[in-house]
Amino acid sequence: MRAFRLSVLLALAVVVTLTIPDQRRAAAAEPVKIRVGWITTPASMVPLLFLKSGVAKHHGKSYTFEPIHFSSSTLQITAISQGEIDIAGFGYSSFPLAIQNGGLADLRIIADEIQDGAPGYYATPFFVRKDSGINKIEDMKGKVAATNGLGSGVDIIMRAALSSHGLRVTRDYTMIEAPFPTHKAILKERKADLVVGVLPFAYDPDFADFAKPLFTTQSATGPIALSFWAARKGFIDKNRAALVDLMEDYGAVLRWYYDPANHKEAVALTAGFLKRPPAAFDSWLFTHRDFHRDLDGKPDLKVVQESVDKVKELGFIKTAIDVSRYADLSLVEEAAKRRH
Repeated sequence: MRAFRLSVLLALAVVVTLTIPDQRRAAAAEPVKIRVGWITTPASMVPLLFLKSGVAKHHGKSYTFEPIHFSSSTLQITAISQGEIDIAGFGYSSFPLAIQNGGLADLRIIADEIQDGAPGYYATPFFVRKDSGINKIEDMKGKVAATNGLGSGVDIIMRAALSSHGLRVTRDYTMIEAPFPTHKAILKERKADLVVGVLPFAYDPDFADFAKPLFTTQSATGPIALSFWAARKGFIDKNRAALVDLMEDYGAVLRWYYDPANHKEAVALTAGFLKRPPAAFDSWLFTHRDFHRDLDGKPDLKVVQESVDKVKELGFIKTAIDVSRYADLSLVEEAAKRRH
């Protein structure tokens, strides 16, 4: 009997020993869940990335991807600080605020989304009425400018443009806030003298009938890092392999969307997601008339630094930030090596 019990115990030990590696392999094979914040599309590709099946070879295998919509970058600061998202879609104005005001010194820029005003690509126009008598920036003295929100990316561009011509908000002109879709009506009804022509509204032919650009991002400030991905260092260190796979897929998907052979389908997928007619996007989306996107998803840290410096110059952050200390480009660089 004693020998029998011993043999049973030995058999159980063998079963346990064989089972543990299987359990470990199953755990290791579990895809990493990556939750990513976004605000507006198609400027942000986050909700569009996996609409075309078969392009992203790692999606659903080493990682899963969950787009989470936010109405502002400020809400993403709170969400990533509380562990509710893993990657935030920040801009050059919200990123330094997350570090200095949100206490997120462990944030790292890991991938690019869009540049506004990059040479040869779309630059946001800031419109005035053709009959307004406003022909140069100095003519905005005593007038009303409309922004989407205090400290937003385009708000900083507008303030920087007017400031460079000696105009200070409150002292020399009035600033009001209004959602982007209302800017055309606000200008048409003379409730504001200067509005923002963001995509896709800037290509509305009605704008050309009564409005003209006073300046653009390119002419006012030069290229701006309008949006990029940022994650916390702990998440990066823990999930580096899955993040490299995501970056490899990100680059592959961008190349698919930008391939002229896929243009019609790419536009149809985007228009379908937004529930708008493809004709609203066909002439500009994923072309040089769109924002600049690096097809490897690699941020230009020089442009990011210059953009963040403008935020400091206008007094929205207290101290300067060395962007290079808050960037980890190793993920996109490793992914790019796999493709090239």
